[in-house]
Amino acid sequence: MLKVDLAKWNQTADDLREAALTGAHARTRERFLALYELTQQGRGATAVARRLGRHLQTLIRWVHRYNAEGPAALEFVRTGGVSPFLTR
Repeated sequence: MLKVDLAKWNQTADDLREAALTGAHARTRERFLALYELTQQGRGATAVARRLGRHLQTLIRWVHRYNAEGPAALEFVRTGGVSPFLTR
């Protein structure tokens, strides 16, 4: 079973929920939402991945990254590509 190791990073499920609501980027919010949903009773990884429209392996990768590197590992970082045409 896939387990989010909240204690290792001194966090609670509410901290994940807060990050899912206030993250700076939509991808960051999605990742924290997925982990939050996994911590809720009765929610399996397959169901969460299906609900978010992501592959199960993607969700597993997010959990492993969080468990190994902490919350900062889930922050979206733009890695390249063409700059956005319109900026805010």
